[in-house]
Amino acid sequence: MVQAPQKTITLDEFLQLPETKPASEYINGAILQKPMPKGKHSTIQGELITTINAAGKPQRIAWAFPELRCTFGGRSIVPDIAIFVWNRIPLDADGEIANTFNAHPDWTIEILSPGQSQTKVTHNILHCLNAGCQMGWLLDPDEKNILAYPARQQPISLQEPTDILPVPEFMGEMQLTLGEVFSWLKPGFSIEPKIVESSK
Repeated sequence: MVQAPQKTITLDEFLQLPETKPASEYINGAILQKPMPKGKHSTIQGELITTINAAGKPQRIAWAFPELRCTFGGRSIVPDIAIFVWNRIPLDADGEIANTFNAHPDWTIEILSPGQSQTKVTHNILHCLNAGCQMGWLLDPDEKNILAYPARQQPISLQEPTDILPVPEFMGEMQLTLGEVFSWLKPGFSIEPKIVESSK
């Protein structure tokens, strides 16, 4: 079936539209709706957020947010997980976390859903990296692999359960293997990630 071309709108016009469920993103003048998260996606997303926040929040290092709209560089995207270092978290006049994040995340994580375009998701990761993001992850629950995108370096393909996942420098105390991440998909068989004590 041939789809009629979508009318191009501006970013400001897009931001005035009501939010959709699942979220829609503004990319290159077009509105693209994300797929509805399913079981594997939601499981990994929830466990990763819990793990990252357990390592990052107590010491006020970083905070992981699920499905957070980030508007910057002419795009408005909604990473599955957006991690901001503590001093870059936008605050409102009351000192509370702001509703609007007009900034790139410091670490962006995307989890592929069945039928989702890997190319589109990769472009969003690269958009974040070009804006100053320190690390991107692309997880594929079906293939049980992770592509890591360190800033200004070649992507790293992680396929073995024992592979230690690279994390941004600010999360240096967190150590997680590929096997630990995908063990979350088997209830009762999860492996606890290691938190390495800081030498500082």
